[in-house]
Amino acid sequence: MIQSRLHDLIALADEPSSSRRRELLRGVTDLFFTAEGHGDVEMGLFDDVMGQLAGEMEEAVRIELAERLGTSATPPPSLTRALASDSIAIARPILQGAPQLSEADLLHVARTQGQDHLRAISQRPVVPSLVSDAIVQRGDDTTLGVLLRNEGAVLSRQAHEAAVDRAAANPELHEAVIDRQALPMDLLNEMYFVAEARLRDRIMERNANVDPAILEAALKAGRNRVAASDGALPADYDAAVKEITALKARGAITPQALVAMLRANRTTIFLVALAELADIDFHTARKIIERRELDALAVVCKAADFDRALFLTFALLILDPNDNAMGKAKEYGELYAALPRDAALRTIRFWRMRRTTGDVAAA
Repeated sequence: MIQSRLHDLIALADEPSSSRRRELLRGVTDLFFTAEGHGDVEMGLFDDVMGQLAGEMEEAVRIELAERLGTSATPPPSLTRALASDSIAIARPILQGAPQLSEADLLHVARTQGQDHLRAISQRPVVPSLVSDAIVQRGDDTTLGVLLRNEGAVLSRQAHEAAVDRAAANPELHEAVIDRQALPMDLLNEMYFVAEARLRDRIMERNANVDPAILEAALKAGRNRVAASDGALPADYDAAVKEITALKARGAITPQALVAMLRANRTTIFLVALAELADIDFHTARKIIERRELDALAVVCKAADFDRALFLTFALLILDPNDNAMGKAKEYGELYAALPRDAALRTIRFWRMRRTTGDVAAA
């Protein structure tokens, strides 16, 4: 019955009128959706006829067809693939919704089409890992943001690392990266030093709730990723390490000694001592002090179990006196009091992964 009706419609194909041919395409499409469970022969016939007719129609007609096929569980496969590589107005409903597109189909579009097509694929309910990786490789930052916000998009470890590296240079990606639930925890914590305060709070909240098994897995993965942006050690680093080693042997590395070092502007030895007491690496300690990252300093001091008064002393010595130091110290003192030590300790564990080459080898 369906094949008979389909052949009747095909007879209209000899009509030269474009309006009649549009009528033919709509008739074939309606017929396709009238019955379910087309056999291979019927599906092949529909695919051939609808594909031929669609190729002769103007964009508005192909858009209408794509919107209908985008919601079908079993659209004609060849026609669907062709529409997926058409102009974005036509391709979008297919790329966003058509379930019949295979991983190979999506990869072909991701590797050959432009950013609009990549963004449409990025919004599918499920984006396979290989397709996501291709989008990360070819997509611009706007496209990457769309992909990251889709928790149905599966990204490999390598793709997540690439996303974090790009986010470090583009603040518009920070929220998309940090809010991504599938982001490995060690990579999430890499974002701490580039994110604004409200996003740092989200990182701390997730650190506080992380399962110990997930934490250990993240730490193991993160040990293989050493930040290349830390830069060289200062010229007096080796001398400072020797002095701190001697002080440690005498039990003379105390919070009070750290304050004296900071007051005397002995920055390198202060940083080595702070790293020793807080059990973090030198590069992280230097970044915190050089950038006057008081919220990060609060995490370090809380994890090291320093009292609030010592933290405030450090804060006042680090801040520029002309930069409302007292007001900021008071504000961060309140933050320090409210910061759970468990959350600080978890965060510090991630920061410990940022080691010098020798430390990483021993980790």
